Amino acid sequence: MRRSPSSVLFACTLNSIRSPMAEAIGKHLFGHRIYFDSVGVKAEPINPFVVQVIDEIGIDLSRHEPKSFDDLEDYSFDVIVTLSPEAHHRAIELTRTIAAEVEFWHTFDPSLVQGSREVVLDAFREVRDGLTRRIKARFGSGPQGSV
Repeated sequence: MRRSPSSVLFACTLNSIRSPMAEAIGKHLFGHRIYFDSVGVKAEPINPFVVQVIDEIGIDLSRHEPKSFDDLEDYSFDVIVTLSPEAHHRAIELTRTIAAEVEFWHTFDPSLVQGSREVVLDAFREVRDGLTRRIKARFGSGPQGSV
């Protein structure tokens, strides 16, 4: 088992779905034991379905402020977890100037799902639950309890 990092950056394409979900779940599970943040290659407002499915597990993401890699003031992360190919390429570019481990967790973009509201929500829930499993498997279950 790998040693837990002290800081983790989750990155996806727009910082509106996958990476804010992962950041919120990480913070919920680990509190202040591990510092979590999130960015996108670009920044767009958070998807309302994300707010709803994260609220279902007791986390409020309604005030999430999206940001891009360019908006980061500090690049001192032990691990950058990329959730989309675009974010992975950007993170690899960063490792030319910073010492961070980069992990690629290919994560489906649930905004691509079409159908009824419930079908779309189920896709978002699957991503949420998949990220929760991956975060627990990679970083441990955390002191804050379970999601």
